[in-house]
Amino acid sequence: MRFRHTDGTTVHLAYCSNVHQAEDLDGVVAQLAAYAEPVRETLGVDLLGIGLWLARDVVTELSARPDAVHRLRTELTARGLETVTLNAFPYGGFHREVVKKDVYLPDWTDPARLRYTVDCARVLAGLLPDDARRGSVSTLPLSWRTPWPPAARDTARQALDQLGAELAQLERDTGRAIRVGFEPEPGCVVENTVQAARELGGLDPERLGICLDTCHLAVQFEEPAQALRRLADAGLPVVKVQASSALQADDPADPAARRALARFAEPRFLHQTRTTAPGGTVTGVDDLPDALAGGLDPASAWRVHFHAPLHAEPEPPLRTTADELTTALGDLLGGPHAVCDHVEVETYTWSVLPEHLRPHDREGLVAGLAAELAWTRDRFEELGLLPQSLTRKEPVS
Repeated sequence: MRFRHTDGTTVHLAYCSNVHQAEDLDGVVAQLAAYAEPVRETLGVDLLGIGLWLARDVVTELSARPDAVHRLRTELTARGLETVTLNAFPYGGFHREVVKKDVYLPDWTDPARLRYTVDCARVLAGLLPDDARRGSVSTLPLSWRTPWPPAARDTARQALDQLGAELAQLERDTGRAIRVGFEPEPGCVVENTVQAARELGGLDPERLGICLDTCHLAVQFEEPAQALRRLADAGLPVVKVQASSALQADDPADPAARRALARFAEPRFLHQTRTTAPGGTVTGVDDLPDALAGGLDPASAWRVHFHAPLHAEPEPPLRTTADELTTALGDLLGGPHAVCDHVEVETYTWSVLPEHLRPHDREGLVAGLAAELAWTRDRFEELGLLPQSLTRKEPVS
């Protein structure tokens, strides 16, 4: 979906396809028909954005075959879909039985990460709609935090300089501008905007910046307006926003809250958990089971890196950080100028929700994805953004 900001900027809203399991081109094409087009039809819009996750094997095929890029773009157009952003954080295997810390491999010290990211940018240049101002690619925030010796930092910095140069060459070759955003995530070398300013400041601001995931921002207890000022002061543009909500337990010592949290402690993804100590210091553990086993002080609220559906509340007494997401969207889009023009709903955890909350068929997932986008659309409209692609507006249950 497209919206017009009061400053004239076109803001693109999409959902991220990493919720779907597909690691070959045929699977990616099939998911457009099975999920993305039905989501568009459920919303009643004539154009829906989809932020594609293309695993390494898919990108390799697309990079080697221009006809394959043409096929994918043709499929998008025929189904009323557009792609202006790619999620290049997971390299592959994102739907294995256990992912956990493997999602951070290869990191930015490995040349494979640079090649994959540049290849994603080249593919995106071929998928962008003709009237799109630019494209964006999101990636991991350098590496998991350990090990990270000084030599690793130097190696990664050299790779980022090369990335900027290759993106500049891509624009000269194709006429399409592609920016890459590094996504701060709890537990990584860059887990908050303070570290982003320190580790990523001084990069080419025309092509490199931040992918701001609002779940991660909330888990780190960052206040959105302060975070945005910090990034601006460091010369780091917000290339892309991932609209997402974290889980919150206001009283994690409450047995009912602990029972509810335990239902979200699942084996596939990492669910970093944070709280605040007296004075506001953020402390935490690397996974929710560690917190529940006694590794985290239950004296203050816990926030959990579990991307919860935007439109629905979990089982009480848990809640989500949807209010914090709404505040962040207001700071990003509610002022006289749009801070970012690419917003992607990224709830990839539908398949690992507690059994009673998870969709059990295709129709259930389509309805859930449409409801999240409808919720986000409503927040946009409350901020004064005018929809450009709606043919009708119907409530989504």
